[in-house]
Amino acid sequence: MPRKRRSEMGPSEDDRSTSKRQRNQYQTSRRYVKTDDGFNQKRCINWFREYTTVNDPDTLGPDGMEKFCEDIGVEPENVAMLVLAYKMGAKKMGFFTLNEWLKGLTDIQCDTIEKVQCKLDFLRSLLNDQNTFKFIYRYAYDFARDKDQRSMDIDTAKAMLQLLLFNWPLYQKFAQFLEQSKYKVINKDQWCNILEFSRTISNDLSNYDVDGAWPVLLDEFVEWLRQQTTIDLS
Repeated sequence: MPRKRRSEMGPSEDDRSTSKRQRNQYQTSRRYVKTDDGFNQKRCINWFREYTTVNDPDTLGPDGMEKFCEDIGVEPENVAMLVLAYKMGAKKMGFFTLNEWLKGLTDIQCDTIEKVQCKLDFLRSLLNDQNTFKFIYRYAYDFARDKDQRSMDIDTAKAMLQLLLFNWPLYQKFAQFLEQSKYKVINKDQWCNILEFSRTISNDLSNYDVDGAWPVLLDEFVEWLRQQTTIDLS
């Protein structure tokens, strides 16, 4: 009976042992890559502490916020920062607590500068969904207002409206109206109704109901804008 060649006899014990070691090394390597590429809470906390002080290691304040924005390449006023704050559930503009930081960055699975940079377009894209936009818009009011006041001061309101409603065709006119108006603050009912107005009232105001339940602020805006239009046509 002729002897079988080694290739016909199947792998030897040594071959099987080598193959097993290679598989184990490959699986270990894959686990390492997955852990390295995935979200790491410890790394996220260490990154957070690069922006805090020894006296208050669990609060990222204005100086740290400026450095954070510089690192990820956006201005503090960039709308992506507002969306990120919304993801964190941040309570106060210019500050992130460690718990808020972990909540938001765990949500978007980011623990490095580069990962957040890759998510900036995603954060901005959330504003394209009407329901999500509404939640962020309402969140912005309590986030940005002075916590010692029930209403938002008019300058802050104008800045936030410019950030959120810059695509509204009547925004520039509304900003002009606010500039010359008697209003020093915007309350939450007015804030919410401004969004509703921008979504439902046509640019020529033809479907605006003077007997509707709009705040006086918006009644006065409509009256002002119609006067402006009459002046422009005369």
